[in-house]
Amino acid sequence: MRKTIWIIVLSLILIGLGLLYYKFYFVLGYGVKSGELNYLVKKGYIFKTYEGKLIQSGLRSKAPNTVQSYDFEFSVVKESIADTLMSNSGKVFDLHYKEYLGALPWRGYTKFIVDSIISMKEPIGLR
Repeated sequence: MRKTIWIIVLSLILIGLGLLYYKFYFVLGYGVKSGELNYLVKKGYIFKTYEGKLIQSGLRSKAPNTVQSYDFEFSVVKESIADTLMSNSGKVFDLHYKEYLGALPWRGYTKFIVDSIISMKEPIGLR
């Protein structure tokens, strides 16, 4: 009887660890977003993380005769990428990101983690 309880407890622990891995460490997808960098800040009470917003222009809107912009909120883990973004705010970036199912406090507030900068250029009006 004692051996059966240990097998059940061990099985539940392994299933729980598997679910935690799937929720917080399994990469759901990869992608690239392009837009003008609105801001990037380092913030947090205990874990200081880099959080940013990319403004993507768009022409579709729910209301007629209006233009809607799309916001892409993201987190950055690597300090070198964050430094590049912070020193070039307002420029147009193509950012490669990983999407997770959940956010971790030491990784950032969002489930989108930018892991590289593909390209950087001046906005169209300033060229």
